[in-house]
Amino acid sequence: MALTRLAVTAGEPAGVGAELLVRLAGTSLAASLVAITDRHLLERAATRCGMHLELIDDDGAPADSRAAGALRVRHVPLATREVPGHPDPRNASHVLATLAEAADGCMAGRYAAVVTAPLQKSSINDAGIAFRGHTEFFAERAGAEVVMMLASPQLRVALATTHLPLSAVPAAITPALLTRVLRIVDAELRGKFGIDQPRIAVLGLNPHAGEGGHLGREEIDTLIPVLDVLRGEGMQLLGPLPADTAFVPAQRTHYDAVLAMYHDQALPVLKSEAFDRTVNVTLGLPFIRTSVDHGTALDLAGTGRADPSSLIAAANLAMTLVARRRGVSGEE
Repeated sequence: MALTRLAVTAGEPAGVGAELLVRLAGTSLAASLVAITDRHLLERAATRCGMHLELIDDDGAPADSRAAGALRVRHVPLATREVPGHPDPRNASHVLATLAEAADGCMAGRYAAVVTAPLQKSSINDAGIAFRGHTEFFAERAGAEVVMMLASPQLRVALATTHLPLSAVPAAITPALLTRVLRIVDAELRGKFGIDQPRIAVLGLNPHAGEGGHLGREEIDTLIPVLDVLRGEGMQLLGPLPADTAFVPAQRTHYDAVLAMYHDQALPVLKSEAFDRTVNVTLGLPFIRTSVDHGTALDLAGTGRADPSSLIAAANLAMTLVARRRGVSGEE
């Protein structure tokens, strides 16, 4: 039986991404791994890691097996050779080209899913290209409305807003946004994660979920009316809950996922307890995309010491989601 073809992007060339890919290739993961990056970048990363790497030019043909250390490559050349720890905006076009190939290849059926290593958003913006992140790039490429979710073995957290300044969050939390996000989360928990009746805990925006309007009215004016409407449609929604107590063990048994209002409201909890096992999943795309939950680790780049645990977890989750999709649809 042909192995699942996973596209894997290396992200920022000056970061740890290529080294993480080399480490992933060295595992026994039963997948046909297709690295979308510069093959010479991978060769240099293997040398830094002290690992043997067998690079195979990818021709799209199915493979029945993969030896540890074997990695197919869809070569996308760098504009200039990387200097570990020092991102060069001249390589921004390379990074975006790898993401475009991954997204287009998934939508065309060349890859079953894409797993992404971290990139340096500031370097791409320094090149004069407006760029907010992987999630937004893939959403635009696919013409999809998406939601960012981070998942560990113990907890799933989706975000109502992503890479926004905190001062911009209250105005962004509108009834239309919340309705769209909750419908996507509910549908993807059913479709991607196989939860028949998902229970979603919705965090309040303000301390103590507004304290009855004394600490802010967003819960009364926006959140509660939206939750009431969606409950009427059959969704199982808890909240709005105060964020400071939503993650205590007694609460976790009551929900399958949490919707946080902004990036740093819930992710510190998730990352503090499962940093090396947390995976970023983009909900709402017409393909499966998972990613590490950490940055480019420029201080470790070039040392060969970066921990591949999150990338390995992302690849394993991608494989699980692909298998579930095939089981539901009857794909071979």
